[in-house]
Amino acid sequence: MKQFITWFSRSVRHKFAILVALSVVVSVMLSFSLYAQDTIVYRSELRGVWLTNIDSDVLFDRDRLKSALQRLKELNFNTVYPTVWNWGYTLYPSQVAQKVIGKALDPTPELQQRDILKEIVTVGHKKGLRVIPWFEFGFMAPADSELAKRHPQWLTSRRDGSQIIKEGIHKRVWLNPFHPEVQQFLQNLIVEIVRNYKIDGIQFDDHFGLPAELGYDTYTITLYKKEHRDQAPSKNPKDAEWVRWRANKITNFLQQVFKAIKASRENCLVSIAPNPQWLSYPLFLADWQKWERLGLIEELIIQVYRDDLGSFAKELDYPEVKAAQSHIPVSIGIMTGLKDKFVPMQQIKTQVQTVRDRHFAGFSFFFYETLWNRTKEPLPERQSSFRDILTKEVRSQETGVRMST
Repeated sequence: MKQFITWFSRSVRHKFAILVALSVVVSVMLSFSLYAQDTIVYRSELRGVWLTNIDSDVLFDRDRLKSALQRLKELNFNTVYPTVWNWGYTLYPSQVAQKVIGKALDPTPELQQRDILKEIVTVGHKKGLRVIPWFEFGFMAPADSELAKRHPQWLTSRRDGSQIIKEGIHKRVWLNPFHPEVQQFLQNLIVEIVRNYKIDGIQFDDHFGLPAELGYDTYTITLYKKEHRDQAPSKNPKDAEWVRWRANKITNFLQQVFKAIKASRENCLVSIAPNPQWLSYPLFLADWQKWERLGLIEELIIQVYRDDLGSFAKELDYPEVKAAQSHIPVSIGIMTGLKDKFVPMQQIKTQVQTVRDRHFAGFSFFFYETLWNRTKEPLPERQSSFRDILTKEVRSQETGVRMST
């Protein structure tokens, strides 16, 4: 019996030692694995550009569009955001638009007999570019559009009953984002694209909100009274409670759209490209900070269109921006020029470096035509500069994340 006890004791000690050793090994392996995941992670930096039919002709010719996509790939861009909804029309053949607007496609002659979204998806994917269609106008429409004329009951207004908002020389009206028929129309357009095209995602911006001065139409006032014991909303469009109520309604609609997108295609990315929160929320009732917290944004690209470097950098350091960075990929929208605005290459380079220094997921340029076509600098020099920017390997000193082409 004594010999058995001695043997058993030695056996247990031996097995315990083995278990301890295995535990240590597993612990070390797990630690190494976690450390490796935290420090040796490779991902692609977002290098995007918006394609629009405003002040740009890139979409109006099949060969020109194909050549543009080829050039973007050669210069190491990896994502394009082509507009698919603006001027009150779709830029792809749409049965939803045909039924509601009376036209299935933007009537511009150069777009007839074509499906530019199909062209971009087909060519773009062959070249390794992500294609994320952009609902550029959101709830906005030209005042004289077929959409506005056919559905006047869908439009919202100011307190004085006026509806038109000037955007430069253009007269705009806004569809009422609280009206169920408007919501159904936009959701149907979005789901139509998600179901019919092999896109990588879909993008909205501040136009998926509403200028704060609007919302005083009969439908919205009635809805507000119904939820507030027949009390009318504040006469002050900037009133905090009135702003919050309208913003929450838009958030609720985005939740509905998000679910519809995922029900149609689970892997379709939902991208939002708003102004900074301090502009987006009070001016357009687009509370992207809340959208991000609710998990409705899977890619955030903040429009930081500033010439002054100090102002540009300041926008990148706001708490809500840093909070979003800890949850989702956050990139920065950088202005490369407008029709009547030249942005020098040196400014673009400096802003890209500022974005990289703060370890953002990447950047997207607004907009294609001003990369090198609408500029005061020679085309070869601009393209060469973009090639230099986009082939540069970036290594994050804080996270050990290397972003390369």
